[in-house]
Amino acid sequence: MESASAISSRWKTFRCSWRGEIRALCGGNGAGKSTLMKILSGVIRPSEGTIAIDGKLVAFRSPIEAQRAGLALVAQELSLAPDLSIHDNLWLGHASAPMRRQTGVTAQKARSALVSVGLDHLDLGTKVRTLGIAERQLLEIARGLVRNASLLILDEPTATLSDNEISRVFGAVRTLKARGCSVIFITHRMGEVYQLCDTVTVLRNGRVIATEPVAAMPRETLLELMLGRKLTDIYPRHSTQPGDQILTVRGLTVPGVVHDISLEAHAGQILGVVGQIGSGAIETVRALAGLAHAATGEVWIGGVPLRLGSAPAAAASGVRFVSEDRGEEGIFLDQPASINLLATRLAEVASRGFLRPASLRKTAAALAAQVGFDTRRLDTPASTLSGGNQQKLAVGRCANRDMAGVILMNEPTRGVDMGARAEIYQMLRRFCDEGNAIVLASTDIEEVIGLVDRVVTLYRGRIVGTHQHPGIVETTVLAEITRAEAAL
Repeated sequence: MESASAISSRWKTFRCSWRGEIRALCGGNGAGKSTLMKILSGVIRPSEGTIAIDGKLVAFRSPIEAQRAGLALVAQELSLAPDLSIHDNLWLGHASAPMRRQTGVTAQKARSALVSVGLDHLDLGTKVRTLGIAERQLLEIARGLVRNASLLILDEPTATLSDNEISRVFGAVRTLKARGCSVIFITHRMGEVYQLCDTVTVLRNGRVIATEPVAAMPRETLLELMLGRKLTDIYPRHSTQPGDQILTVRGLTVPGVVHDISLEAHAGQILGVVGQIGSGAIETVRALAGLAHAATGEVWIGGVPLRLGSAPAAAASGVRFVSEDRGEEGIFLDQPASINLLATRLAEVASRGFLRPASLRKTAAALAAQVGFDTRRLDTPASTLSGGNQQKLAVGRCANRDMAGVILMNEPTRGVDMGARAEIYQMLRRFCDEGNAIVLASTDIEEVIGLVDRVVTLYRGRIVGTHQHPGIVETTVLAEITRAEAAL
């Protein structure tokens, strides 16, 4: 990513919003969104330009100064202290926190903030460690209210949430809007822009490209402004002719999570395993990858039995896995792109236990070209790459395999901009054309509808519906989940 000075020197005027306005901020990875938000919140000082709040010029030298001016940033990575109480977390880092740990005033203000975001059922003494991810996200928003924020910046607040949890966040944001609080909402999900926001600003290469009312910005136009080029079709064609049945699953069970799952996956097709967080979809895919040691049931790959609970056994059977947690499990952040591309196939570029540099470079370059990764950046540490490029490294390990098999993926485009998403979608279809079967779990219903050929819907670890393209529609999938909830 460019430096703050390089980016800030090229921004046009960024007029944030009127009071009570929800402003979407869109752009690809590396467009400058996060850097701009860090400048607004006092984390980074701009090299030039001015910031005005209510017509008054300000120059923040620290986040505390930005906080006192009414700005609060909720970053992508939550900053809560899990072993502290809700009350202590709400006041943690507050510029005007009292010396005494808990007074009637701080408790009253904390309680009021919880009510505003729909967490009034929680006790102030509850440890944050016991909260779900959605409750933690809402707690971050409540912290901004305790700090008297008049402008709240939310950086991808729904990236790890289910649809039901996203609805709670949306409800909290709309409540803030009704109270006159302005919100800058950063998201890669186009549906969220049109469901929630009043206006949208597009950044590209560190410049403001456009700011328009959402109602006046067609989705196709928004995508083209973000990418700087025509995007005729985000999603590739669907498969109409399934090949041989590669994956067969009977009675897959992970105690307490997945119950008696049976499904099939065919060569040349993408099977979506869909459900809200907690449905068991993620756990089903992980179990098939050999990452659930307590899993039971029967699984066959190409007619050959697969031993559950063993990742090496799964890999030897032609199973490849792309984790939902890119930073922790997907890539090695401190290693260069070349090593990341070859991390699961080092034997191909080694001799007698030693890596052969020339072979490593040649093979990595071939894989990079396959997945649309710039070969000039093969020596670049993964930690410095955008989310889209990091995901290309994780997915790229599945390319150019001698044996077709099963590719398992959880949340394949989480935190990835639309341009990189389109490239990854095309990549997955190429894998199918090579004879692979793909099984993926995603909480992005729009992605599921646009990409997969067949859908299995899960609720609380059980299958509640199965659909074939083109009969897959969002309302049908959501209705199945709703009916399952009502039946319990």
